[in-house]
Amino acid sequence: MSKKKLGFESTLIHGGGYEDPLGSPTVPIYQTSTFTFKSADHGAACFSGEDDGYIYTRLGNPTIGALENVVAELEQGYGGIAVSSGMGAVNTIYMALLSQGDHMISSAAVYGPSRSVMEKHWSRFGVESTYVNTANADEIRSAIQPNTKLLYIETPANPTMDITDLEEAVKIAKEHNLVTVVDNTFSSPHLQQPLTFGIDVVFHSMTKFLNGHADVVAGMIVAREKAMYEKLKPIMVNLGCNMDPHQAYLVHRGIKTLSVRIDRAQENAIKIAQFLEDHPKVKWVKYPGLPSHEQHELAKKQMKGFGTMLSFELKGGFDAGKTVMNNVEVALLAVSLGGVETLIQHPASMTHSKVEPDSKLKAGITDGLVRYSVGIENVEDLIEDLKQALDKI
Repeated sequence: MSKKKLGFESTLIHGGGYEDPLGSPTVPIYQTSTFTFKSADHGAACFSGEDDGYIYTRLGNPTIGALENVVAELEQGYGGIAVSSGMGAVNTIYMALLSQGDHMISSAAVYGPSRSVMEKHWSRFGVESTYVNTANADEIRSAIQPNTKLLYIETPANPTMDITDLEEAVKIAKEHNLVTVVDNTFSSPHLQQPLTFGIDVVFHSMTKFLNGHADVVAGMIVAREKAMYEKLKPIMVNLGCNMDPHQAYLVHRGIKTLSVRIDRAQENAIKIAQFLEDHPKVKWVKYPGLPSHEQHELAKKQMKGFGTMLSFELKGGFDAGKTVMNNVEVALLAVSLGGVETLIQHPASMTHSKVEPDSKLKAGITDGLVRYSVGIENVEDLIEDLKQALDKI
């Protein structure tokens, strides 16, 4: 059976096309900075591109390449570009696709550093940006300017869990000749494959679901077409934000259990969301799997599952949320997400603390919002943990 015809779960294990010459079932760690050439002519051929041999790990490495290939295959894209962190991916994309005088439209509720680095640093070099609720197509259209070049979307949004209609976003982008980028970190390719909707570039903080064990910081960019890949890859090389081979090995190992981890955590997430929605001290819960979520039907259409992330606000506001965060005993009070362990955090004072207060409110990031990343623990333990913490309000 051709490996190209394998299902998603089998591709997690066998995808990428790497075959070890010594028969290792796992990709070896090529922990080297440089590679020797067979001859001077071979070295010249590698540098000219006539030979695809390896030169230097910043430019390419077998361990890193194996990871790039499997993620590109999972996302159904042309090629992957592994980077040292999710923010390495963000800045590579910004540098490759935006120039002085260009304008970007982005989801307002987006990972905090993705927004703050644009507003505080890329703006110094003449790049403009507007932040809107990309779940509302009219807001996207109204934000388009003559110099708009990029539509940058995070769906589900962090941490509001708003869902952007990818088909509609691509339609708008094509009408105005915009490049489209999706941060697919919250879903992973197990639940959502934006490139199949016509999105140009997708990227991940692989620190989260793709690695899944809270022990690696890593990022990945996947381009839908060759021309876009060739625009992005040299920028990563020149920025020097390449991934380390050992880091790539760990992520590749983590990816093999991606579907198992997410499926288990999703089973927990819907039960926890329902528990919170029914609790008298909870003001609201945002989880795409709840019928009360405004874009529940869109999520069912666009995603293969509702994910493991949810946010909620307590009737007592921030003080009540602080009480819960300080009293959970199973969930860990920590930023990040997508690991086997359940995490709880306060975006307004933590992950989105560098975003201006007015911008946070406009994006729906209230002071009372609590973000909860559901892990694979026993769900009854997680619910009991929340219950006892809520009882202390």
